[in-house]
Amino acid sequence: MFRFIARRLLETIPALLVIVTATFFMSRLMPGGPFTSEKALSPEVQHNLDAFYGFDQPLYRQYFRYLGNLAQGDLGPSLNYRSRTVNEIIGEMLPTSLELGAWALLVALLVGLPLGVMAAVRRNRWIDYVSSSLALGGICIPSFVLGPILVLIFGIHLRVVNASGWNEPIDRVLPALVLGLFYAAYIARLTRGGMIDVLSQDYIRTARAKGASETRVILKHALRGGLAPVVSFLGPAIAGILTGSFVIETIFQIPGMGREFVSSASNRDYNLVLGTVIVYAALVVALNLAVDVVQVWLNPKLKFE
Repeated sequence: MFRFIARRLLETIPALLVIVTATFFMSRLMPGGPFTSEKALSPEVQHNLDAFYGFDQPLYRQYFRYLGNLAQGDLGPSLNYRSRTVNEIIGEMLPTSLELGAWALLVALLVGLPLGVMAAVRRNRWIDYVSSSLALGGICIPSFVLGPILVLIFGIHLRVVNASGWNEPIDRVLPALVLGLFYAAYIARLTRGGMIDVLSQDYIRTARAKGASETRVILKHALRGGLAPVVSFLGPAIAGILTGSFVIETIFQIPGMGREFVSSASNRDYNLVLGTVIVYAALVVALNLAVDVVQVWLNPKLKFE
């Protein structure tokens, strides 16, 4: 297991390098700059700013200097928040984004797993049709459409929750629902397919023939094997939840990394854009590795090799 984890971590280094390189040069090729404003700066001030941040050097030198600082864990100063570093901003914003992602993942699992199990157990009955219809609706409606609709209904008309913000516990409800329901639909479909496949296996018929209750058959014998497709999906799902928070945090005005990424891209804050992308990429790599380990635990036939 240790060799497996070490090999996977070594394999991610080239991938992260490609991500850093592509983001670095793409951000530099965007029109405008970090010091572009409605009031044009004098040539002397522009020159001093470029010299202070190293923008007067050739692009390849800026790139290698950034890699050197990155190897030491330094993501550089923010170009928009002049008195703060990217490390400080990410350290402040990251917990909010992780909390939003955790609540959204919890919603996805609590909604998707029961719907999928009930649809498989009651296959071709009304509950199966209702679950499949709800899952299809969740897949078809994107979060940037569902979010404003829920805000309009529950935040403006009914006023049972706040339309935006992240101050009270109730503020977590709508963002988590909007972000989690989309992935709950996929989890429901995958759970249904996995459970249907497992429920037709010989060892399930043997358990029923021995007199095991239907609840025991489902929870102890079938669920573990039926969840294998869901676990495989959790890697890209968690990545989608993290990156999907860009839209949700902007809609609900949540002070997280996603909203800060959108703001930094608009303000051409190169270092903050790069830092956000690197942190998200590292989180996705770590979570995918954890999913691979859980897959082997659920299915002993799989080997770490």
